[in-house]
Amino acid sequence: MDTALSGVRHHTFTVARELDAPVETVYRAFSDDSVRRRWFKLPGSDAEYEFDFRAGGTERASSNFTMLDGAQERVENRSHWIEIVPDRRIVQVYEAFVSEVRIWTALVTIELYALPGQGRTLLDWTEQVALLQYRQDGELDIRHLRGATGLRLNGLALALTQA
Repeated sequence: MDTALSGVRHHTFTVARELDAPVETVYRAFSDDSVRRRWFKLPGSDAEYEFDFRAGGTERASSNFTMLDGAQERVENRSHWIEIVPDRRIVQVYEAFVSEVRIWTALVTIELYALPGQGRTLLDWTEQVALLQYRQDGELDIRHLRGATGLRLNGLALALTQA
């Protein structure tokens, strides 16, 4: 990955999910570490997590990932919460590292809206990402990031059925 000539690639996307749980339960899936561990996971083995959910608090997650060719990579996510409005909004910044190289950083805004009737929630996840290291024009990396976010939110939906 060489961005010496191409610079930083910026991208913004939003992923929305209607979840079969009330806002308070969805918020708890972000704020309670025991619930969060059911859906916020890094791929690989030997995972380590640190969690301090509060404005100004941080989260650190890391694991070892084996590539198809057998090569090992250490993946790491370092987050910092900027603003937390219980049952309404979470704003965080995070950095993604692969083998100690910062690959991207992002600002994420998670908004929760109660849907009428039945105790359902609309979750809007908006991410403004700066790709610092990427392949070719970065389009594959952006698709990977969007897809991984969708998968993570699928995991959230599943965790809510087990709450």
